[in-house]
Amino acid sequence: MKTQYAVTLAMLTGVGLGALAVQGLHAQATPPVYSVAIIEVSNPDAYAKEFLPLTRDALSGSRRVAVGTSTTIQGEPKNPRVSVRVWDSMEKLQAAYNSAAYKESMKVGEKYAKFNTFAVEGAPQ
Repeated sequence: MKTQYAVTLAMLTGVGLGALAVQGLHAQATPPVYSVAIIEVSNPDAYAKEFLPLTRDALSGSRRVAVGTSTTIQGEPKNPRVSVRVWDSMEKLQAAYNSAAYKESMKVGEKYAKFNTFAVEGAPQ
């Protein structure tokens, strides 16, 4: 009788560990989400001093992967400032952009720049 309990316990333990492993692999396979901001800055000094510190704090749940003035490869040259951030999920991105801190930072930012921001899901690896 004790052998049956041991075998049953071992099987249940194996199933539980297998389920955890599958969840971990699924979480690793979820592609990141990127936010891309195309920004036309009208007052670079005020933008850098007043707006950037506020928005960095508001978007702290992400990692900045590219920032700077763009170089036109095709199309009409505009060369705006571009910022690309990577997020763990669309939910985290939306929570940050809908937060009170971000909305307050945009009140300042809109004085010194025009923004076109969008999100795109990363490709599976």
